[in-house]
Amino acid sequence: MNSAKPPVLPAEAKGRIDTDTLLQLAVAAAAEVKPISLVHLDLRGLCSFADHFLIVSAPSTRQVRAIAERIEKRLREEHVRIFHREDDLEARWILLDYSDVIIHIFDEEMRLYYDLEGLWADAPKQELVKGGSSDLL
Repeated sequence: MNSAKPPVLPAEAKGRIDTDTLLQLAVAAAAEVKPISLVHLDLRGLCSFADHFLIVSAPSTRQVRAIAERIEKRLREEHVRIFHREDDLEARWILLDYSDVIIHIFDEEMRLYYDLEGLWADAPKQELVKGGSSDLL
């Protein structure tokens, strides 16, 4: 695992964040909880409602919740406003909508079922964590 410290925003940037920094913060937060995989899809020019998807998968619903909570906490510390949060009762899929960045956190079965990577196959894809080993942004 990459031992680099997570990105920190300068004090004057609090409340204002660019999508690259938001992505870095979310990826670093998710990676702390050791997901099975973490994939970035660049949807710019392909999608009207978001520029980026982060697709995270975890082996259990408990870990799905933990990853979502870690991401929300880290972004809240930087005063980044979440626009919408959605989950099912069993926490098999949690969606965190930060406007231009939408984060999908799945258990493995739900990730395979919805196959967002297949649905958005035209989007440039970067695997940041695969099989538990990371290659962070």
